[in-house]
Parts: sequence; structure tokens; C-alpha cells
Amino acid sequence: MDRHDCYETCVQNVRQALPLLRAVHGNDPTILGEDFAGTAQLSSHWVGVIENGRSIAVDLDPETLNLRDGDDRIERIVGDVRTATNPGKHACDVLFVGNFSIGEIHDRAALIEYLKHCRARTKARGGVLCCDTYGGADAFLPVDVHRSHPHPYEPGTFIRYTWEQREADPLTGRVINALHFRVERSGTIEEEFTDAFIYDWRLWSVPELRDAMHEAGFEITEVYSQLPDAVDDEGNAYVSPVTDPDELDDSFFVLVAAR
Repeated sequence: MDRHDCYETCVQNVRQALPLLRAVHGNDPTILGEDFAGTAQLSSHWVGVIENGRSIAVDLDPETLNLRDGDDRIERIVGDVRTATNPGKHACDVLFVGNFSIGEIHDRAALIEYLKHCRARTKARGGVLCCDTYGGADAFLPVDVHRSHPHPYEPGTFIRYTWEQREADPLTGRVINALHFRVERSGTIEEEFTDAFIYDWRLWSVPELRDAMHEAGFEITEVYSQLPDAVDDEGNAYVSPVTDPDELDDSFFVLVAAR
């Protein structure tokens, strides 16, 4: 188990994300764009679940992007998400920017440039762009959050996951976050990954993101909870936009969608 295995187990929840994205799209999307894709875990799950599903996964790091076995239904592109795809060739139904990766773009002009590129990729197919972010009263507080997750393949083994917001500046919106993992079996530490991943993000607020999306040409923006309103027996999620701020917790995680 390496740091990427730990990340996929503790941080990403593709089984929850996929039905949520389908529900936000509102129809039967088949083509996923996964920007800032990392190991392209969501893309792999997408093509395994969606009938005739395809995906375009983009990331700057070739080693990470190509870490997992290839699948010809996934087009893996190494490069800058703002320029590495062609809107005509790489049009998609759902374009997902997950794990707070929109914060990798620090400058508003660059953000709008990227969002215009996203709009060009989704417009031809009547698609939707979805970005997740966090906010609320504690968004700019230094904080540690600890969780324990069972190892996916070894019963009795757990991964202790720590999210550390190391620095946060409410005047600039910049945050430094670190992820740490510790693999424990029967109380014994088997492996430890300190500073497994470190992020320097611009934490865009919900209204900042929505304003930038409108400026980039999107007509409609909506905010969704990352937990669906309901899920039926077949795994289909049902969602409705958040319209009342009282629906949000003091500290929240949301999906901001543009179409």
C-alpha cells in the first residue's frame, strides 16, 4: 500500500460521487471529464458502471495519472487542464473538478480562463460542470481532522487519516493543507506517510465561484449538498439545489454546478 492507495481509500468516495454527478446532470450522461484527475479513480469507476461510458482524465503528473492499469475507455491526458484538451474532441456530459482541486488555480483571471474552457467542453453536449469546495465558520482556521478507515483488502487493518489545515489566510483566501496516513494492524503501526500530500490552494468561496462561472458564460449556477436527498434501491440519487443558507452546517462541503 502506498500513499495513493491510502488517498483512494480515505479521501475519495467514487461510489457516492458517481450517482450524485448523474443526478446533478439530470439525464443519462455517458462521457465524463475528470480534471485534476490524480489516479483517475472516478474515471475507472465511471466506465465500469455507466453503460457505454467513456472518460477523459487530465492531470499534470504522468506518474500518478498512469499509476493504475490502462482502460481504452479512459483517455488519459498529461497536461494543464486549461490547455491540454480540445473542446470539440474532448466534449463531455459531466466535467468534474473534485477534491477541492479548483483551488489549484490561484488567480481570478486564470480561473475565468479555465471556466471558459470548461464551458466550451460542456456546451456542445448540454453538459454540466461540477466543482466541490468547502466553507463556513471554520474554513480559515488551522485545524486537524482525524478519521479511521478499514483497509479495503486486509480485515483488522485500519488506515488513520489526518487532514491538517496548516495555514489559512482569510485576507488572501490562501490555505496550506496536508494529508497524513498511518496504516495500523492490531495496534501496531505498519506504515506511515507523513505529509503524503501537501496543497497550496486558493479557497474560492461559493459566491466567488458562481460569479466567475457567470462571467465565463455559464447561464445557470446551483449549489448542491455532497449528500443526495435520497437514493433508491437501484442506487439512483435524487438531489435538489440548496436555496436556504440554513440548510448548510456551520462548516460545509458543497458541489457548485454550472450549465
